Formats: sequence, C-alpha cells, structure tokens
Amino acid sequence: MADLLKVVVTGASGRMGQTLVNLITASEKLELVGALERANHEWVGRDIGVAMGGKEIGIAVSEDPIEVIANAEAIIDFTTPSATIEFSKLAAQARATHVIGTTGMSEEDLEKIKAASFHSVVVRAGNMSLGVNLLVALTKKVAAALDDEFDIEIIEAHHKNKVDAPSGTALMLGEAAASGRGISLTQSADRGRDGIIGARNKGSIGFASIRGGDIVGKHDVLFASNGEQLTLSHNATDRNIFARGALKAVLWGKDKQPGEYDMMDVLGLN
Repeated sequence: MADLLKVVVTGASGRMGQTLVNLITASEKLELVGALERANHEWVGRDIGVAMGGKEIGIAVSEDPIEVIANAEAIIDFTTPSATIEFSKLAAQARATHVIGTTGMSEEDLEKIKAASFHSVVVRAGNMSLGVNLLVALTKKVAAALDDEFDIEIIEAHHKNKVDAPSGTALMLGEAAASGRGISLTQSADRGRDGIIGARNKGSIGFASIRGGDIVGKHDVLFASNGEQLTLSHNATDRNIFARGALKAVLWGKDKQPGEYDMMDVLGLN
C-alpha cells in the first residue's frame, strides 16, 4: 500500500476541525499526524480522539504549530485570518500543501498568502463543495450573458455563530459575477443598505446576509430585470461536504508545483 499523506488539522476543536479529524482517521489515503489549537485551549495536551468524546487515537492536541507542521505534508486550515497567516509561513518553510478554508481575510492578508505560495502549494477557497464551485462557474457565465439591465443580488444565510459577513462564498460569487460582467467587485459591490439610501445604482452587485439558528449555508444569486428574474441557488445541509472538498484538495495538491490554486483548479473547472 502506498504511503499515507501526513496531514495536520488546525482549529481541531471546532465543528469543521472535528469533522476533518473523523474523515482523515477513516481515510485509506491520509494519516492524521497533528491537531492544533490556540495556546491555553482546554484541549491542549489531550488525545484528540478522547477530547472529541471517542477513543484514544494517539494524537495529542498541540499549541505548538512549529513542531507539528514540521512533520506534515499537508495542513487543512479553517481558522481565523491571523492564525492562517502564521500557518502559511510555516507551511511554506515545510513545503507542505496548505488548504485554506478560512474566510474574512483582508487584501493585506491575501498578499501574505500569495507570498507563501511561492514556496508551497496553497489551495484557498471560500467554499470547498462541488456544488458551490459549479454555482460559481454558472454565475460567471450568466453574468456574462445578461447585460446590466439585470440587477445582481447575492443572498446568503448561515448559522448564528458565524463571525464574518458577507460569507466567503458570497464574495466568491460576487467576484464571479463581476468577472462575467468585466467589472471590478471592489468598485461595484453594495454590501450594506439601511435607511433612506436612494435608488439602486445601476450595475452594482448587492449582498444580503442572514444569520440564524444552525443554518449550514445557503446562497442565492438573483438576476432581476423588469418583468423577469432568474435565481441560481445552492443549499448545504451537511457540513461534511466542505470537509470532503478539503480532503480532495489535499490529495490533488500532493504533486503540484508551488503556487496559489482554488477549488476550480482542483475540480478541473478552470
């Protein structure tokens, strides 16, 4: 049997982290070699399997990313922008594939990720599901086909504990729509409406965010003109779809040259 690919999971106590741990330990192609958490987290020092309420698997949760990542071939990272930047530096030093599902990063953060990608494979996506990435591709095609008589609105819904808005997926969809139109999302995005704001600016791309309950993720792209509307939609009901996409990205990145990629590359949609 071929050697298993050695993977580290960051943010191991989170919902995505635990899902990834379960899928990796069940995989016939991947080996969990590390589980990271922030300093002084209550899980640090405990076996990750036991901390998750299961049996011991021989991997202790660590707060030392330098030591853990040095032994890894790949890192899966759904954490925070500041943590992701630090992990990207260590991944570059280890020449490890860095799969990033972290959202809410600034332009400055993205420049740092780009710098790291000169030394390692970086696969970064606001959403790693197959369906969402197909939705991104369709959004670009429809935006290119319809002129600016069709207003574009992106409506996203997530659970009440999500900390950033619009979601990373919504911004992916906005970028796709802007690219299809041949315009800049930075210049055309309308990310907040409140009070007497006047009529909608022609050609703008609007965003609306809903937060509540345990919604995993729902995204609609509305193209609305006088007399007709077209809606492209994706509804996630199982968090495992994002984790499975991350594992696919890890395996895809194994033999690739250093550089910055996304799930469209992984899925062969570019």
